[in-house]
Amino acid sequence: MRAVRRSVLLFLPALCVLTSCGVPATGVVEAGGPARGVVPTIRIYLVKGDALIGVPRPVAAPVDVESAVQELLQGPSEAERVKGVTTLLPLPGAPAPSDVPSPTALPPGSFMQAPQESARPSDLVKVTMRDDRVSIEMRTVEVELPDLATAQLICTAVAAQRVADPKAQPAPVTVTGPGGRRVEGTGARCPDL
Repeated sequence: MRAVRRSVLLFLPALCVLTSCGVPATGVVEAGGPARGVVPTIRIYLVKGDALIGVPRPVAAPVDVESAVQELLQGPSEAERVKGVTTLLPLPGAPAPSDVPSPTALPPGSFMQAPQESARPSDLVKVTMRDDRVSIEMRTVEVELPDLATAQLICTAVAAQRVADPKAQPAPVTVTGPGGRRVEGTGARCPDL
């Protein structure tokens, strides 16, 4: 009993100190928007010099191959262009060149043009996903794409599959260009994968 009384006597002064520390009671404090989780990030593949480079892009969930390819077709940001990063893929609203020189002969931004409001990335490609294959068909491209441009599509598609389902082996990707030329890849040669 004496131990209980002693505990109460020690507890009361501590309680008084805590309640009289001068901090006023407050209600709910509004400070910004609601907490959010981690924003999904995909890796798209652009070109610097004559090599592919992986560039992270935040995207709206869910992550899938089609959204990754659509993001790729937006091209590099202004800051990336300043650093010499470009794309060998035609962009929405940009006219395709009549002949495609080697990637090293292309000046940065040679396929670049401000996208027209009526043009959308989905006008350029059709992405089809089946159980064991991803197909990307170039719709409005009239010239043969260089191998590095098809590698941009393949690597971006494989990277998106790995984000969407990290435990699964990515399906092979087939890019069909003008004239029916088909290029297949598995991402084995993609940097940063």
